[in-house]
Amino acid sequence: MRNPVRCTAIMLSVGVLLAGGITTAAAAPSATAPTGHPARQSATPVLVDCSFNSDVRPGDFILACGDGNSRLTALRWSHWGQNSATAEGVNLVNDCKPYCAAGTFREYPVTVRLDHPKQWQKNPELNHYTRIVLTFSDSRPTGQERVTTMPLWN
Repeated sequence: MRNPVRCTAIMLSVGVLLAGGITTAAAAPSATAPTGHPARQSATPVLVDCSFNSDVRPGDFILACGDGNSRLTALRWSHWGQNSATAEGVNLVNDCKPYCAAGTFREYPVTVRLDHPKQWQKNPELNHYTRIVLTFSDSRPTGQERVTTMPLWN
């Protein structure tokens, strides 16, 4: 028959050794690039929203930060890479008729492309996409071109 006290002592010792190894690894200095500068935390760019929060592959994204009258919804990302990202979704746009508070949100199918990643000023360890291109497949909001290119905020 096994000695339960001895088994417990061995298991506790193993647990302490494992926890010590994990703590030591977590406390180790971060990796550095050959230039001596800290390595980037994320090689894949993020999308920065109106509140200056970062996200990867968001399902929704507000385009009109001031009033929320234009937003992307139901985004399905087929690609999210170092240089660009692509999604299909819907652009919900308020027609503002007779005025914005009484307007109706209309749906427009759209392809979304993010590109031109650059270092994010708020968090220099991250790159963020700085341009969005909307391509409307069918109808489009009044005044919008079939392909609309806009800068994104930093």
